[in-house]
Amino acid sequence: MSSDQMTVGEMLAATVPMARTLNMEFLETTAERAVVRLPDQPAFHNHVGGPHAGAMFTLGDTVSGAVVLAAFGDQLARAVPLVVKAEIGYKKLAMGVVTATATVGRPVADVVADLDAGGRPEIPVTVVFNREDGAVTGEMTIVWTLRLNT
Repeated sequence: MSSDQMTVGEMLAATVPMARTLNMEFLETTAERAVVRLPDQPAFHNHVGGPHAGAMFTLGDTVSGAVVLAAFGDQLARAVPLVVKAEIGYKKLAMGVVTATATVGRPVADVVADLDAGGRPEIPVTVVFNREDGAVTGEMTIVWTLRLNT
């Protein structure tokens, strides 16, 4: 990557207002995995002092978008990534800094082959949320698609 190209994290921070609003930190972004941190910010706390559920959902959506862009960024000239559905489960109280890790659940080559055949492939992404002590506070599944430009 040349010095004038943005990373996926920089691009998301520049183009997705909620990522900037929540001050998300993009730690890792590859075609297989993305890691994004949500700092502990009292302005986004819930009634028990942890990150609001909406902030957690936005963190999960953002980290899943980062891994999808990293995996399929070379397809953006012909297709747009869109969320089809999302489900989140809150397992433990999230307090302090929360880190979300997203992984793509389908081989990139299979998705591109479906797109090449004119299909609208679905891409399952799994997100795991962790506190700083490593405890899993939640899990999320987001299904993305690549819609061909018309």
